[in-house]
Parts: sequence; structure tokens; C-alpha cells
Amino acid sequence: MSKIVFFDIDGTLLDHEKKLPIKTKEAIKQLQENGVFVAIATGRAPFMFESLREELEIDSFVSFNGQYVVFENEPIYKNPLNIEKIEELLQNAEHLGHPLVFLNEKTMKSNVEQHSYIDTSMGSLKFPHPALDTNFYKENEIYQLNVFCKDKEETGYVTDFPEFHFIRWHDLSIDVLPAGGSKAEGIAKMIERLGFKMEDVYAFGDGLNDIEMLKTVGNGVAMGNAVPQLKEVAKYVTADVDQDGIWKGLKEMDLI
Repeated sequence: MSKIVFFDIDGTLLDHEKKLPIKTKEAIKQLQENGVFVAIATGRAPFMFESLREELEIDSFVSFNGQYVVFENEPIYKNPLNIEKIEELLQNAEHLGHPLVFLNEKTMKSNVEQHSYIDTSMGSLKFPHPALDTNFYKENEIYQLNVFCKDKEETGYVTDFPEFHFIRWHDLSIDVLPAGGSKAEGIAKMIERLGFKMEDVYAFGDGLNDIEMLKTVGNGVAMGNAVPQLKEVAKYVTADVDQDGIWKGLKEMDLI
């Protein structure tokens, strides 16, 4: 197997309605039949895309923007957040009135019973408001936090917590990862395991959290619906996810 392709999920594999286009599913199947290794690279937690992995028969992935990497159903890299720093950030967020969600590989819990920002953000991913569990981070390894705040309200966190990397994924929510954490880091762990050369690594994405990934791999492809910053670093820009962007991009790359 000489080549590997990593796919982001939201806005890349899944369309704007969070559905898997028929042509995308066909393209993935054809890739696999052509002997190309297929993996996912997402900001999502593993429990959030289990059914998608089953549908596409993919068992290797980079999740939590690089913090939890699985190769053929076996975790090969874990990078949880520091618990003391979680405590500090939690106190800050509570003081500012910003709710939090804690995520591990199996589930997610909130530090508040109900909040409209959480409802709106999680609803955009078709997930319900997580249940309340204020001690969840004390009893589990946490790979990602979500802080729910409006644009620009995260600047204080960025200044006060250099140990963390903050990525906005929704108008009302930011991902919190360890500093230096990115999909590119997770991909490097898997590539190391598989022995691929970077020029044989392809990646498709559409968001701000895909910038490091597209810069690092040999062949970075931005979706037509990608943010402008991603298109700037991409080797190639394909069509919109709603216009069979995956299929067209893979054709362009001579992978299918």
C-alpha cells in the first residue's frame, strides 16, 4: 500500500446537512479497492463518528485534532489535557459565565445542566446537550474541552493559558487542546507507524483546524467550501462538498 488519504469529516466527508453524499461513499470504496489506505482526521471525538466509520469500513483515525490516534482499531497515541490546567481554565470560565464540555473517547459531559450556546453548537453537529457531570474531568482522561463563548471572547484564555491551543469551530464555541496539538501531529504518529513517505500522504479538509494538516502532508486538498485561509495553503482546491468535491478531487489526483 503506497499511498494514504486522510479525510476531515464535517464539510468534507459529510455535506452541509451532515449527510454522506452517495458519490463520496463510492469514491472511498474505490480508493480502498485500489489499495489506497484510507483514514479519518477530525476534531470530533471517536464516539461522534462511530457509525460513519462502520459505513465506510474505516478503522484508522486521528481524532480530537490529533490527541487520540487509532490504527486498525488500536489506540497508538494518546495526549490528554493536564488536569491542574483544566481546573484553572474551569475556574476562569465559570467566573466569565462561559460553560464547558469535557470530552474523552467514549462520551462528553457538561459543567452546566443547560445552556443555549451548548444547545446551538452541539445541535449543529446533530448532537444533544451533554448531561451534567462536574467531576467528569477528575475521573477520566480528557482529550478536549469545549469552551462556549462568542467570537473574540477567547482572547483572555489564549493569553492566560499558553499550555493550551484554542481553535474556534463554531460562532459560539472553541476547542481546547494541548499546545502543539494538531491533526498534523496525529498524522505524523500514524505515518511513523505505517512507514509512508510524506509525498504519498494526501489530506482533504475545509476548516481552520485543517491548516497544519494541509501544510504538512505532501498533497493537501481544500474543499470548495473551505475557509479562505485553508485554500491559501492547499496544493489543490476541489469542488464544494455538495458538488461531489471528494470524488472530483480524488479523480484530479489520479487516485480513483
